[in-house]
Amino acid sequence: MAEEPDAASRRPATIGDVARLAGVATSTVSRALSTPGRVNEATRQRIVAAAAELSYVPSTQARSLVSGTTRTVALLVPDIANPFYFGLIRGAQRQLRAAGYAQLLVDTEESAEIEAETIDLMRKSADGVILAASRLDERQLAALAQRQPIVTVNRDVPGVPSVILDTPDGARQALMHLRSLGHRRIAYVGGPADSWSNARRWQALEAAAPELGVELHRSGPWMPHADAGAAAADTVVGTATASIVFNDVLAFGMLRRLRERGVRVPEDLSIVGCDDVFGADFCEPPLTTVAAPIEEAGRVAVTMLLETIGGTGSGRTRAVLPTYLRARRSSGPAPTD
Repeated sequence: MAEEPDAASRRPATIGDVARLAGVATSTVSRALSTPGRVNEATRQRIVAAAAELSYVPSTQARSLVSGTTRTVALLVPDIANPFYFGLIRGAQRQLRAAGYAQLLVDTEESAEIEAETIDLMRKSADGVILAASRLDERQLAALAQRQPIVTVNRDVPGVPSVILDTPDGARQALMHLRSLGHRRIAYVGGPADSWSNARRWQALEAAAPELGVELHRSGPWMPHADAGAAAADTVVGTATASIVFNDVLAFGMLRRLRERGVRVPEDLSIVGCDDVFGADFCEPPLTTVAAPIEEAGRVAVTMLLETIGGTGSGRTRAVLPTYLRARRSSGPAPTD
């Protein structure tokens, strides 16, 4: 009859098993496997051989306790269903994977409270946090940056590393585009009231409108969802001949409502979105929109965060990425009275 394996052989090997086989302390095994330069080479080889013999695999938790790092970065986005964030998620994940890190993705549901609670929970389970379109105020973000490494995307707070998409310039480009088509009464359909990007775009439009001879109207605030587009569209019809919309998803909802009402786009009303998300080029009509290098923003944010974590920063704490207008068929000449 075959001999029944003992308890140790039926369970995964532990660091204690490796230490006993190699004839060293468990702390020596930890150092040999995490920071091999701190252990005598002969001892290290003996420990590596013992670990291989036992098929020992260090746990993530154990490595974290030894090194003080998790090799994990949290990415917080306000709405995971918004296709604008797809590129950011992809760019950040690829950059993190190349650096040997994992990405932890969290949807904060457009809530500052959920965002703050999540960041607090991440203090021990992630080495750093990337905050996209944070709903926290400047005081909260500055305090967080003192406690743990963070980088914001589309928020500019003194002392907090940030990656900024220059959508205010994109909004100005959209206004100039519509004015060149003969539009004088233009509405801005705004996003959430607590959106930093929304406030900056409105400020840019307000500053540019007088010199372009534009009568600027404002509608909102609106949640940046397609469902809000119907009510938003109703506020614009009859008050403007063109509309610049906070984001493409809201613009999609407006296009659907305008079609239901028999309002022709762009013959009766021109629509310009922002973000150039997936679907903007094959909705009907294809959407004129402000395009942003969002995947690059994810890569840059990760680079800045890892420099902060590793203490190898280049001194750059702010990166501004340009935007540009992508003209399609949803914008056209102003209707004649």
